[in-house]
Amino acid sequence: MFFIRYVLLFLAIRSLVFGLVSKPSFAQDATRIRARQAAAAADSASSIEARDDVPAGYVAAPYYPTPKGGWVSSWKTAYAKAQDIVANMTLAEKVNLTTGTGLLMGPCSGNTGSALRFGIPNLCLQDGALGVAKTDHNTVFPAGITAGATFNKALILARGVALGEEVRGKGVNILLGPTIGPLGRKPRGGRNWEGFGADPVLQAVGGALTTQGIQEQGVIATIKHFIGNEQEEYRMDIIPHGLMKAISSNIDDRTLHELYAWPFAESIRAGAGAVMTSYNDVNGSAASQNSMLINGILKDELGFQGIVMTDWMAQIGGVSSALSGLDMAMPGDGDIPFLGLAYWGYELSTSILNGTVPLDRLNDMVTRIVATWYQMGQDKDYPLPNYSANTADATGLCYPAALFSPTCTTNQYVDVQADGAHAAVSRNISREAITLLKNVNNTLPLSKSQPLKIFGTDAQNNPDGLNSCNDRACDTGFLGTGWGSGTANYPTLNVSQAPIDAIKRIASSVTYYAVDSFPSGLTASSDDIAIVFINSDSGENQDTVEGNAGDRNAAGLYAWHSGDALVQNAAAKYDTVIVVIHTVGPILVENWINIPSVKGVLFAHLPGQEAGDSLTDILFGDYSPSGHLPYSIPVAEDDYPSSVSLVGFELFQVQDTFSEGLYIDYRYLNKHNISPRFAFGHGLSYTTFSRMSATITSVTPLSSLPPARAPKGLTPMYSTSIPPASEVAWPAGFGAIWRYLYPYVDNPQSISANSQFTYPTGYKTTPQPDSPAGGSEGGNPALWDIMFRVSVKVTNTGTVAGKSVVMVFVQYPEDNPWDSPVIQLRAFEKTETLAPDESQVVTLEITRKDISIWDVVRQNWVIPVSYNMVGLLKRFRLVFQPRGWRSLSEFLENRFSLPEASRDSRTSLPFVVSGATSLGASDTVLMELGKSKMPGAGE
Repeated sequence: MFFIRYVLLFLAIRSLVFGLVSKPSFAQDATRIRARQAAAAADSASSIEARDDVPAGYVAAPYYPTPKGGWVSSWKTAYAKAQDIVANMTLAEKVNLTTGTGLLMGPCSGNTGSALRFGIPNLCLQDGALGVAKTDHNTVFPAGITAGATFNKALILARGVALGEEVRGKGVNILLGPTIGPLGRKPRGGRNWEGFGADPVLQAVGGALTTQGIQEQGVIATIKHFIGNEQEEYRMDIIPHGLMKAISSNIDDRTLHELYAWPFAESIRAGAGAVMTSYNDVNGSAASQNSMLINGILKDELGFQGIVMTDWMAQIGGVSSALSGLDMAMPGDGDIPFLGLAYWGYELSTSILNGTVPLDRLNDMVTRIVATWYQMGQDKDYPLPNYSANTADATGLCYPAALFSPTCTTNQYVDVQADGAHAAVSRNISREAITLLKNVNNTLPLSKSQPLKIFGTDAQNNPDGLNSCNDRACDTGFLGTGWGSGTANYPTLNVSQAPIDAIKRIASSVTYYAVDSFPSGLTASSDDIAIVFINSDSGENQDTVEGNAGDRNAAGLYAWHSGDALVQNAAAKYDTVIVVIHTVGPILVENWINIPSVKGVLFAHLPGQEAGDSLTDILFGDYSPSGHLPYSIPVAEDDYPSSVSLVGFELFQVQDTFSEGLYIDYRYLNKHNISPRFAFGHGLSYTTFSRMSATITSVTPLSSLPPARAPKGLTPMYSTSIPPASEVAWPAGFGAIWRYLYPYVDNPQSISANSQFTYPTGYKTTPQPDSPAGGSEGGNPALWDIMFRVSVKVTNTGTVAGKSVVMVFVQYPEDNPWDSPVIQLRAFEKTETLAPDESQVVTLEITRKDISIWDVVRQNWVIPVSYNMVGLLKRFRLVFQPRGWRSLSEFLENRFSLPEASRDSRTSLPFVVSGATSLGASDTVLMELGKSKMPGAGE
């Protein structure tokens, strides 16, 4: 959310004028508001509906009308209950649930109106992606990118469950998370860390499991940002709308389906209750009113049954957004908050009465909201908000943005941390995400008796206080999260979770230099081990930190605060240096990675509140590292295509064309045979593993196209007669709160039909044919038919306990008519902790969708290979706990020539199965081991 600056400005003005004005007449104020709104609408009508020119080949085709919800069987009961309620609602009650009450007009970051006659309260919407934002006595969980680095589905689900428990405990109805867009197309992108990794499958698994865990607690999860929000700078309209439009993410149809919509489809299949649109345009049309995205893809093809909402202040039109499928406007205000202006609220009431918005569209909006409320069981003993996102005080203004607000109890300080259980979940994830990139001569783990010299302010707590920077918008102290609305307040009692504090509790000899420039005059003994902490930060564009406007536009992919120089200087002084990196994403390490004294490198990602103990668990060998990179680390930033660089200013509208198509991260590097420094999925261990008895079993007969979808079921039906205007008249004696957004209209009887309204291009009321790729939540259910089942026996052949990750990549045949990435991750599983000599059979499943390609002509998923079983199996390559290859050609060309002595190497070599239905004999499997040699491999 971008509008903190508005909040501060408003509060300053309010404090000056509060005592200088008399209590206003709400009727007079409402008249002025309506006049302003009408003028603003007239001025901006053309810019709201117009689509800017975008590069040839990218088009936001119109898709009308909005498909109605309620036809999916798993939602039938909730929709039936909602239908009974909505059929008896007044127009005011319906509009009330669709529109936020205004910024700072309630306890939560977003608040809807209520329908108290039916027991529906003001719904509370609150961030965030890694904890309940703007409150207290909560847990700061590891970031999404950290959870992704575990490659552990059970831990990702546990994080969602714990997060959901805390959200419910605070009385939040709708959590604004998880984040599954951005995908990580741009390595410098500001909010990549909120997601799970730069691969659609990893992102999809993380999003779906988090959604599942949150909603198991009765909380409505919101998957965001739909879609193409891959850069922070320029992502928003310059107000007033039309002066300069938000950046346009120009994405072709196949790329949108195979990369950016893939995670959303999986979370929708998991039952996601809400989707938040992004600020940016997509192919020249604002995402908040892009009818193809919302009506065509979300609500038709992906069968989404829940609520589509705007990001905060992202609504740019009233009628246009309603017709395009939007269901909820947040936080309710129009272009500028605190003036009582809105695109919906009283304006939506007007649009129903004058016929510009069909009543059945409003009925569908409200039915979706109420059905989602029922679907999560929030009609039964669900708590009301017990905190305020606006103040930490126990009492304060109920509506801080109102010129005259009553006071109320604002915070009850409810502890939702589950007596340390959630801290344990956080520690487990943070620990298991830690990724060992380099470990020369088994330098790690360390002995507790070794003398340690610690360098870098990233090792300590923020000396100004853990929560001293609003939304964590500073890089001071250890980096537990990025910055922005996706953060949360650290619990103030956990003041010793910094790495240096945890190290001091364990090691017998520790000297700490809380500086980011190497101290002069130090002497070093041969026994000393230097641990250097460096980081790289990013966040949301509401704040600029050290010249970085959300994205890492100033810092690039280098360590902040001259971190590279700190490592280099330590490496020149000490014989053994360990580098610990807290980072939001890829960071270049070329300035020091090959210095001989740099013996170990640990990526700790963004660990949240458990930064200290999770790290020492690995440093001192209580656990073996098992994290893996959720993105690639290049040798140089220009190893990536120029199209994924941050785009700069353009007059009127910035165009960001996704011309690289499917080729981001490892897909691009592989296509161009570019060797990364550390590959996607790379991660070392303190132990070793063997893999034997691999099998691939056919489960479902192949066909090029999936079976035809079933037709949609029935949806709720209501009267289409325009309701009496009296239903939105101001109630007699109503005590209105100034600036609060209401559904009521002055003199509603004067509103008549509007026959002159200009509808969006392509608007029609005749339902579209059902998408052939649809059929249920997420798409055609046949896309999740299991086509193949892969299993392998994993054995710990080392001397300490550890976990191993099994990944399946798919490779299409060379004669595939569709240009496709060389390999693509399609499944992964992680073993339990295996003791030395202990084994576990790991089973992975490959679905129809996993081996399909989006056909832009047929508008369906197709399998582009022959139906011959053996022929298809040659297209699969299984990679177990990948070490990462310096070049793809080296991996493919030399995969049959690995020396016997290397088969259990700590380098975690790729393991390839191809061309057979069963590989049961160990010698057969060993012939299929791949070769992978990088600088430092085997060290």
